[in-house]
Amino acid sequence: MAEFTQEQLLELVNTSQVAAGNPRVRQVAQRVVSDLFRAIDDLDVSPDEFWAGVNWLARLGASGQMGLITAGLGFDRLLDIREDEADAKAGRAAGTPRAIEGPLYIAGAPLSEREVRVDEAPQRGEVLVMEGRVLDTDGRPVAGALVDVWHANEKGRYSHFDPDQKDFALRRKIRTGADGSYRFRSFVPPGYAIPPNSPTSELFSALGRHGNRPAHIHFLVAAEGQRTLTTQVNIPGDTFLDDDFAFATRDGLVVTLEPNTAPAGYESLDVREPFTRVRFDFVMQKASSDDEARPAARMERVAA
Repeated sequence: MAEFTQEQLLELVNTSQVAAGNPRVRQVAQRVVSDLFRAIDDLDVSPDEFWAGVNWLARLGASGQMGLITAGLGFDRLLDIREDEADAKAGRAAGTPRAIEGPLYIAGAPLSEREVRVDEAPQRGEVLVMEGRVLDTDGRPVAGALVDVWHANEKGRYSHFDPDQKDFALRRKIRTGADGSYRFRSFVPPGYAIPPNSPTSELFSALGRHGNRPAHIHFLVAAEGQRTLTTQVNIPGDTFLDDDFAFATRDGLVVTLEPNTAPAGYESLDVREPFTRVRFDFVMQKASSDDEARPAARMERVAA
């Protein structure tokens, strides 16, 4: 029977293999395991604390809230920052700022041409029409771009993850017109909070942090030859606009509300009374590869 020191055990864990394996996976796993070994030693983590953490991770995975934790601990925004820094270094810092996708995207939303009503009658909340164009970085319209839009309902919940909502409620996809135009009707959404009495809320309570996001609307914009853009816009005036638990609020993505806009010209969206309008143009970078133009969200990409 062999006896090991901590360093000998770590060396064996990181070097034992019977096949070539995946070099990148080995590289990342070795770094993560090494850091955890040292954290357990440096912080004098007890067996009870360790197994409580393992239990929490198991419950977190079963809850489907991994994406909330990655956002709340800053990892989603970190990845965006790294991409922004790489773009700046490569001279590609242009177009609409990216913003985190979040964990609640669902592919396959119903497709409409140029405009759509995202909400359904009867009216819920303050009527909102958002409209604009999809452009390239030279200001030319991007015809036929696909604009995926999704947001929370009046209770701060998302369809598919909320059994009380219909499939694809508050989720639509719009194909832009020849002039790059799009528009949709919905209502001004609220922010939302992480689910109470959940593994996520347990951690945030232990950290002394809140779990609130400001009001926002998500977008995934894709077009042939253009770099797929994942972003979101924020509604001004929200209490948590500058205190987003996911750190996702960005300059250039807080929209301007135009209340009391006259309904003339919006009859096709069933707008009959003055409403709140938002005008916003999405500006897309030219794709440097077919992969950059692939119209896939994050989990679709890694599962392909």
